Amino acid sequence: MDIIFLHTVRAKTLIGWYEWERAAPQVVELDLEIGLPSSRAGDSDNLTDTIDYDKVVNELRASLATQHFLLLEALAEHIAKVIRQDFGAPWVRVSVTKLGILHEVGQVGVTIERGQRAS
Repeated sequence: MDIIFLHTVRAKTLIGWYEWERAAPQVVELDLEIGLPSSRAGDSDNLTDTIDYDKVVNELRASLATQHFLLLEALAEHIAKVIRQDFGAPWVRVSVTKLGILHEVGQVGVTIERGQRAS
């Protein structure tokens, strides 16, 4: 399976269980690994044979700007669904990180995998 990865993608969204966390959108960091539906792009050198990562980032940022999540798990699930449904990825690994949300803790986050990863 060919995999596109995007690391340290920053996006804003309303996220948090506590009321004070939801006072304003927070910046979250995303690390994405996206399985491609085929390996044709390596031979064709054509963008139409792969997943356009610029479109992925733009669509996710737009979607997250209008959403509200209580838990990181729900945010990660939303991202995985967008990538699989809108871009046809058979498999995705999504890591979502909140920065500096806990005292003396640099990052907290969650990683999920959805779909089938071909061997």
